[in-house]
Amino acid sequence: MDSTMTAVVRASGAFGGILYVLPPGESALWQVLITGVPQEMAVPWRRVGLKDPMPVADAVRERRLVWAGDREEMAREYPRLALVLPYDFGLAAAPLVSGTALLGGLVLLWPGNHQARLSTGEQEVIREGCRRLGESLHRAVDRGEPLLPTERPRTLPPPAPRTPSPAEAVALSAFVDRLPGGSCTLDLDGRIAFVTPAAAELLGADRSVLVGALPWEALPWMDVPHVEDRYRAALVSRRPQAFTVLRPPDTWLAFELYPDATGLSVRITHGSPDADAPPSRSVAPSGPSRATVLYHLMHLASTLTEAVGVQDVVEQTADQLMPALGAQGMVVMAQEDGRLKIVGQRGYRPDLLEHFDGAPLTSPIPGADVLTTGVPGFWATFDELHDAYPTMTHEDGMAAWAVLPLIASGRPIGSLLLSYRRPHVFPPGERAALTSLAGLVGQALDRARLYDAKHHLAHRLQSALLPHTLPRVPGLDVAACYLPAARGLGIGGDFYDVIRLDDHTAAVTIGDVQGHNVDAAALMGQVRTAVHAHATVGAPPGDVLARTNRLLTDLDPGLFTSCAYVHLDLATHRACVALAGHPPPLVRHTDGRVQALRVPPGLLLGIEPDTVYPSLEFSLPPGSVLALYTDGLVEAPGVDLDDATAALAGLLEHGDPGDLDAMADALIRHAPTPGDDIALVLVGPHAAASGHSHGRPIVFTDKKDERRSTRAGSGGEDP
Repeated sequence: MDSTMTAVVRASGAFGGILYVLPPGESALWQVLITGVPQEMAVPWRRVGLKDPMPVADAVRERRLVWAGDREEMAREYPRLALVLPYDFGLAAAPLVSGTALLGGLVLLWPGNHQARLSTGEQEVIREGCRRLGESLHRAVDRGEPLLPTERPRTLPPPAPRTPSPAEAVALSAFVDRLPGGSCTLDLDGRIAFVTPAAAELLGADRSVLVGALPWEALPWMDVPHVEDRYRAALVSRRPQAFTVLRPPDTWLAFELYPDATGLSVRITHGSPDADAPPSRSVAPSGPSRATVLYHLMHLASTLTEAVGVQDVVEQTADQLMPALGAQGMVVMAQEDGRLKIVGQRGYRPDLLEHFDGAPLTSPIPGADVLTTGVPGFWATFDELHDAYPTMTHEDGMAAWAVLPLIASGRPIGSLLLSYRRPHVFPPGERAALTSLAGLVGQALDRARLYDAKHHLAHRLQSALLPHTLPRVPGLDVAACYLPAARGLGIGGDFYDVIRLDDHTAAVTIGDVQGHNVDAAALMGQVRTAVHAHATVGAPPGDVLARTNRLLTDLDPGLFTSCAYVHLDLATHRACVALAGHPPPLVRHTDGRVQALRVPPGLLLGIEPDTVYPSLEFSLPPGSVLALYTDGLVEAPGVDLDDATAALAGLLEHGDPGDLDAMADALIRHAPTPGDDIALVLVGPHAAASGHSHGRPIVFTDKKDERRSTRAGSGGEDP
């Protein structure tokens, strides 16, 4: 696996790569192998959900090669990634497949001077490399040794530089010493690997202190955001970078960074003030550097903007904070009816937390105490924790804990526990950083709880307004389904209904109220009730829509509604349809041919009170299928509506008219990603014994016709 990964990176011309695996039964990709990139820089993407807006997720989910060639394209297609890494570089992501099985994904990185598109040769190298990696993963599974995620992915060593001869080494040393200023080298993790005496003198530190240290940790005055930012820019873009920084009290130094596959060469000279350089500080750093804190703050902020519900917040927080901070456990708590409610966790057994869930907020436990006071708590050992809370017992096997208040609108709404398996000191700088990060989580959690409450209320309203069961209509098979929208509250105004009028007649209606909110759902209930009421008195389709339209214009809800209404005569096998701004129904004839019913269109309901709705009568014999649907089933950005309707007709043509449920599943499965909600109703008449001519026109009366017995069909419970 290592040699294959190295070969793919080298052959493609990339400077780095990240290998992800998709464990069986999981919906997230995990890093297992890294080359050419520091682990710290790859931490935010250690786990990538298949639905996350990330290149490797798109590549694996859609089984295609993804390419983002520059900053502009990256910002347009993947804003979260571009916000955290605002540098010039190219990125390709591709799936790892063996047969039909998805096994993982590969990410490759190119310098910022790469051409705008991948060449044909590069694409072929990537495909061949992914094939070989996929085969390696598959063989590992067959051996019973699948490559699974661990606490930290493995990092392949950089290519070994050429070893100079003794004479060359002497010449190189003399060459470096003759250069003006000083020089040093950094490895890919940013640590100083070599420093000349002149560089140490300029930096004002002993060489023994510098070698093996990160510059911004060994030298307090270098702990400013733009220093680490330029280091990141050099590593990611593989382009030279430069900056100036003030060494207190008044010495300005200029730094030039030259990156390659093994690290960075740095030249240091006396410089002059840079107007763009922020002021340095001379206080010794404690905890993460300010650049690192800003990096994680920015990444967490961009991630949490996409979190919708409470569980989204919990998952995103665990994915980003735990690996970045080196924590092994996390618990998110909130208050509910005066008690502590555990809303999510990672790294703990559920049974371990059960006796804390639901504890009164007056309980002498850290989670409740921090939630009520808003004061964070940090304990580097269990002894410290036990001194503060004598009733606590050591059950979780952790060695250090931080409990942080989750603040929203100036008040604590919850608490966040981070725990560490090894002893961990919390210096002031780290405490401030953790508190800042928890503040972002608190704001996101507050928004998410409000969303979840609205979402629950809206879905209860909508489920109450849609039919729970459909009536059993003799001689008629019915399949109906509803798919909520993927945006907003996930609800909308799509509705459907099947109305049994008597033993041989029925009505089918479907509609779409404008909007995706509680107002749309409420109006949907009014429209469905109005259509049902007018249908049961025997009104023809045009009159049903006209009367419902007058009701809506009188109510003036500020929303418009599309609707299709079909009257079915199962004895004569005739039907009549009228439309109010709704997509045309499709009829699958007995010979498999599919036809869109070209009904003279009427205005949307709720616009003009005196609108007339023309109707169309058509034949619907046994073995045929009528499909009514809302626009969410066919509309998608950039797709022609006629083409989408034709594609839907093709699916209907190849379906089995004897299994309407399977046909409905196939139509829904091929629908666009539901940015809009979708309703679908399929009806298929049976052959039934009847003395009526199939060609007899439908007659509508306000009296119920004499009930006639026909063969029972499927579709729900008997009324």
